[in-house]
Amino acid sequence: MAYAHHHQVLLFALSLIIIRIHPSACQQQILEGKVSCLDCTHHYHFSDIRVSVKCQGVNKLAMATTEDDGSFKVALPSSSVNNNNCIAKILGGPVQLYASRKNQVSEIVKGKDQNICTISAPLSFMTSRPNKKQLGSSKTVDLPLPPEWGLAPSSYYVPFIPIIGIP
Repeated sequence: MAYAHHHQVLLFALSLIIIRIHPSACQQQILEGKVSCLDCTHHYHFSDIRVSVKCQGVNKLAMATTEDDGSFKVALPSSSVNNNNCIAKILGGPVQLYASRKNQVSEIVKGKDQNICTISAPLSFMTSRPNKKQLGSSKTVDLPLPPEWGLAPSSYYVPFIPIIGIP
């Protein structure tokens, strides 16, 4: 009978310690964001556009699907957002979407509320194929090669892996 009383006191003490040590374990961080369209009509339905969230050091991606107005919410691991190393990215939707690199990805920052995070830059896309002026420069990286080598600019070379021993 005395052992049962000791077990109850021990369990009660352990539960108080666990609650005191891990108060943030119950607080789930939520990312709230919105996507926009640069060339859509006023009554465009943004539903079913997928947005992924990747945090450094976390192997699992968080996925969100947008509502009709373009808003989305997704739960994040609380430990990953504290380091400010998470990004959100538009993956695609029910129709072909076109997005530049700078409008397709955004860093995640803490919002006004402690448990709410938001995106630092707007996520936007286009539904029509953009022209070259809208996409920006397509200039490749040109590594400086010594002129005495007599080689063409490095942007002309396409990296390839030679296949040896084709059957």
